[in-house]
Formats: sequence, structure tokens, C-alpha cells
Amino acid sequence: MKDIMPNNGQFAMPELPYEALGEVISKETLSFHHGKHLKAYVDNLNKMLPGSGLENLPLGEVVCKAEGGLFNNAGQVLNHAMYFEQFANSPKPMGDRMKALLERDFGSVEAFKKEFEQKGATLFGSGWVWLSAGKDGKLVVTQQKNAENPVTMGLCPLLTFDVWEHAYYLDYQNRRADYLAALWQIVDWQVVESRL
Repeated sequence: MKDIMPNNGQFAMPELPYEALGEVISKETLSFHHGKHLKAYVDNLNKMLPGSGLENLPLGEVVCKAEGGLFNNAGQVLNHAMYFEQFANSPKPMGDRMKALLERDFGSVEAFKKEFEQKGATLFGSGWVWLSAGKDGKLVVTQQKNAENPVTMGLCPLLTFDVWEHAYYLDYQNRRADYLAALWQIVDWQVVESRL
């Protein structure tokens, strides 16, 4: 996995390159989700790092080695950084390489999206749905609870949809499935493919 956030003993709050994402994610949701939830995770992580022995490790390694509250905050920082980075108002379309991989491992792009949405919609409680690559290159869809990330299972995370209520409730209320279906409109596949 590529280092998504530089670590100089402290992690900086990732910037958002947009204020809203069309009609898919509102400015109000982003204000709470990025400006309050993610900020709290970054602040907590930075408070917990000193003396942990993990101060200068890349974020993915911190997630793999941390436990307890440090793991929860590091995991949420990594997950949210990947989530916000993969969206754009003018997203790049899926390239031939990603299309071929999805067709190879899921039968079709549509079958992949159906499985991805289904796993996101049926995850009980809070968490994430992920598309990841295994060490053998095979693509898999997984559900991860709370702050978990596929990197802890030896997978390379490529794409994630956040299914914590704070990610969608202001815009979609209890319609998690509608939120998941809408997100495809703003996925920047160039960013996803760069994670391979």
C-alpha cells in the first residue's frame, strides 16, 4: 500500500479539494464528516502517538501495529483519507486495466458494483465496504467494522465507501442503499487505479 499521508511525528489534516460533491454529498455533510469527525480522529491520533513507538511510521504501518484507541483513531484517519481522496466533481472514468480486473474477478463491472453495494448495505452497525487486491492480484470485496482496514489482513485497499451514519444521514437519512448507489457518480477511477 502506498503511503497516503506523510508522517513527521504528527499527521496533518488532509485537505478537501472540493466543498461539495454535486447532489451526491452536500457541503453540510462534508463540513461535519471531514471538518469534525475526521478532525477529531487526526487530533486524537496525534495526541496518542508520542511514546507509542510508532511515531515516525507510515499510517498504514501504524494501523497494522497499533491497538486499542490508537488503532481506532489511526484506522479512522486512514479510512477517511482514502475515502475523501477518491472522489471528484469531475471524476476520471474507469480505465481498461481496472475494467479488465473487475471482469476477471467478478464477471462484470455491474456484478462488482452489485456485490459492493449489497455488502455495504448489509453491514450491521458502523463500518466500511472495501475493494482490495490480494497479494496474488485477485480483487475482493470485504466488509470491515468500525475502524478496521483491509491492510491488517495483508490486502491492498483500493476503494472504500463509508457506511457510518455520519457519512450519509444528513443527505439520505436511513436510505443507506441510495447513498451507496449514488457514490459511483463521483468515484475518480484514476485515483483508485493509482492504488494498485
